[in-house]
Amino acid sequence: MKLSRIAVAFFGLALFFSASAFAGDENKGTLRLQEKVTVAGTALNPGDYRVEWSGSGPDVQVKLIKGHDTVATFPAKVAVQKVPVTANGYGQDADSKALTAIYFGGKHYSLQVPPTAAQQSNPQGNSGASK
Repeated sequence: MKLSRIAVAFFGLALFFSASAFAGDENKGTLRLQEKVTVAGTALNPGDYRVEWSGSGPDVQVKLIKGHDTVATFPAKVAVQKVPVTANGYGQDADSKALTAIYFGGKHYSLQVPPTAAQQSNPQGNSGASK
């Protein structure tokens, strides 16, 4: 009897920790910028960035991290993608080069960056692929 309680408790703890580890990966991703873009008034050079976001619901706060430094923080909306994209990528405004979206390969969601005054002059953006 006592052994079955211990086994159930052990199984419950293992399930809890595995769910926590899985949930932690849901709010992280990577981004490779192919050219210089801006976001929230910050110019970002080409290169690899870590993307992390926090918040519940569709409105989140995004951090772009290069090495150990947070280089940009900005609001975004989590949007559902009906079909996942094949590789990580991003969208940018054709005129202002402002970041408009971040896409995650194999995922059914993306991060949509709200338009700024510079982005509103040309609502159509193009996208740059990244690996």
